[in-house]
Amino acid sequence: MPVEPSSPAFAVEQEPRLRLLIPLLVAVAFLMEQLDTTIITTAVPDMARSLGASAVQLNLAVSAYVLTLAVFIPLSSWCADRYGTRRVFIAALALFTLGSALCGLADSFAQLVAMRVVQGLGGAMMTPVGRLILLRSFPRHELVRAMTYTTLPALVGPVLGPLIGGALTTYLSWRWIFAVNIPFGMLGIVLAARHLHDRAVDRDARFDTFGFVLFGGGIAALQGALEIAGRGAALLPLLGAALLLLAFARYARRRADAVVDLTLFGERAFAIGTLAGGACRVALNATAFLLPLMLQLGLGMSALQSGSLTFLVAVGSPLVRLALGPLLRRFGFARLLAASALAGSATLAGFALIGSGTPRWLIGAYIVLFGIVRSTQFMSSNTLSYADVAAPRLSRATSLGGLLQQLTVSFGVSLSAALLALLGGARHAPDLAQFHVAFVLLAALPLLALPGFARLRVDDGAQVSGYRGR
Repeated sequence: MPVEPSSPAFAVEQEPRLRLLIPLLVAVAFLMEQLDTTIITTAVPDMARSLGASAVQLNLAVSAYVLTLAVFIPLSSWCADRYGTRRVFIAALALFTLGSALCGLADSFAQLVAMRVVQGLGGAMMTPVGRLILLRSFPRHELVRAMTYTTLPALVGPVLGPLIGGALTTYLSWRWIFAVNIPFGMLGIVLAARHLHDRAVDRDARFDTFGFVLFGGGIAALQGALEIAGRGAALLPLLGAALLLLAFARYARRRADAVVDLTLFGERAFAIGTLAGGACRVALNATAFLLPLMLQLGLGMSALQSGSLTFLVAVGSPLVRLALGPLLRRFGFARLLAASALAGSATLAGFALIGSGTPRWLIGAYIVLFGIVRSTQFMSSNTLSYADVAAPRLSRATSLGGLLQQLTVSFGVSLSAALLALLGGARHAPDLAQFHVAFVLLAALPLLALPGFARLRVDDGAQVSGYRGR
């Protein structure tokens, strides 16, 4: 690991006020991107009636947005290196804000999905470039604090989304839920224009177009397989996804500038944080779609009542943010990640115990507990992913890490919708028993991460966690 120079080498050391402004700026981008992942979930029944689709089919409006994020994220590192982080970040904010406005004007389900793709194009640049700005601005020993400040909006956004979406849908119209991003986008553009400095690493960088087609096609085919899995027709797109991704893996080994740097998986901390942590994220992210629907369609709550309960997932996030540093110093990444994976599995299965007679206060308290477990897993795995990546590789690492994180959201939403469809809810509203079964099945996923977390060594991420073993 390179030794940081004693003279100011990072933006926050040269301008101390940036210690607050940069995390705030990146947090604005994270909040918008994550908010739009789930803001439509509590509005799904109203949107379905308005646009002539079923509630389960509306998952495509969520997954199309997130899939676009994932597929086009590899462009972000190349654009940042070639054109500069400030310029790309401002352009991404502008495109995302425009896409939000267009979503509110959609007159059909197809138009809504298309405009969500436009939003995804902006988000694909916005979030990973924002994370890159953060990583290049702070020295390593300050990354835990900086990352947790900006991870908080990513945790709060998916649960603020149902609350805001429910309130706007109940008192105004579902179309207003997309206007929320406009003031945030304008604020982000102003902050970026005033406080960021451009840094172009390689203006002659060439983009790997062929690799992008192989990789993007494989990811899109895999997502398509999940989308139609509930109808039992996923074999062909799944086979196509496997062939395209295998072809890309062989192709990438022969190119130093492949669109996705698969050699990053040779770094144990990055591989475990993104892949093993990703198994947990798929299941835990699925609740952003599944829980609001269960509260509305399974328990008969209104959009506002559902949103006011799912909002409670965020209550414990500030506490986790404050406690993460001490927890990592005391237990290290391996034990904290394994414990949160086990707790994540248990709390997911526990949602199957919620019934029509369960008191509202008890449902709310349980959602708070789940949120604490979820935040602990997300924050610790996200911090581990970049803890040992050398500075010259941070651009590609943030691109690949952000891509994988977005895929866990898309896969989680699509998987939960596929489970409901397989259980009989494709054409009709799912009942409470079907939601219960779906939660129990999802609870198995975090357990698959345990062997990965067990491979962590004492020194993995130690420079960031401060853990030295016993």
